[in-house]
This record gives sequence, structure tokens and C-alpha cells, in this order.
Amino acid sequence: MSDTTDLIKLYSKRILALAASIPHTTPLETPMGSAKKRSPLCGSNIQVALNVKDGVVTEFSQDVKACALGQASASVVGSNIIGRTRGEIETGRDQLFAMLTKDGPVPDAPFDELIVLESAKDYRNRHASIMLAFDTTLVAFDDATTQSQNA
Repeated sequence: MSDTTDLIKLYSKRILALAASIPHTTPLETPMGSAKKRSPLCGSNIQVALNVKDGVVTEFSQDVKACALGQASASVVGSNIIGRTRGEIETGRDQLFAMLTKDGPVPDAPFDELIVLESAKDYRNRHASIMLAFDTTLVAFDDATTQSQNA
């Protein structure tokens, strides 16, 4: 396959549709936790703010400035993040990383729509951008937990 054909395959219609429909983009007024992370390789960055109650995400917002792959990942994560525990988020992140780097299976529900990013396995330079949504959400979750313990 040519490089052009590979890129067309990588940026499928479904990835582009997800990238165009990122949920939870309205900033939270009083978030319990927040985080911003940047991928140094490509410059993608995501800012997440969230609220946690009884160990689950109750409110979530994200500001995504990333390539279409990072945006698609943020779209799937954002669509499924409300009601998730830290453990569920961490499991989704670990499964996505294994799918991209170790030929692991597709992440379990509710993050199974990340299968659309399976074609990015061979594009290691894109992995950090794809992982940003999960990584940033986990840091924001920890920030919310710390803030509530210090209140």
C-alpha cells in the first residue's frame, strides 16, 4: 500500500465523524478537579474538568485540540465517562494502550467503540495523542479526589 492509501485508511469516515462530534465541550463552572496534558511529539493537548461523587464521574468537560485520532478518542471517552469509576477509566486506558501497542483486544464496553482506532497500531507517533483523553481524565479524577480530601 502507498503512504496515501494508508493515511486514507487511517482516517476513516467513522474516525472523522467521531472527531466532529466531541461531547461535553461546555466548561464546568465549578469543577472539583481539572488537568491539562500535551503530547510533546505532535502538540496535541486536552484539558479536562470534572466532578466526582461517591467515586464516580458525575460531570465532565473537555477542551480538545488534537489530531483527528486524538479527537476521536476524546469523543468515545467523553461519550462514556459519566458514571465511571477511576478503576473503569484506568482499565479502559490500559486496554486501549494494549490494543495499540501489544495487539491486545479491543477495550471492553463502554469503551469498545475505540475499535475504530485499531488502524492506528502502526502509527506509533499518533499513540500519545490517542491516549491523551484517558490520561488527562485520570489526572483530573485524582485532582478531584485530592481536592475533596483537603476540603
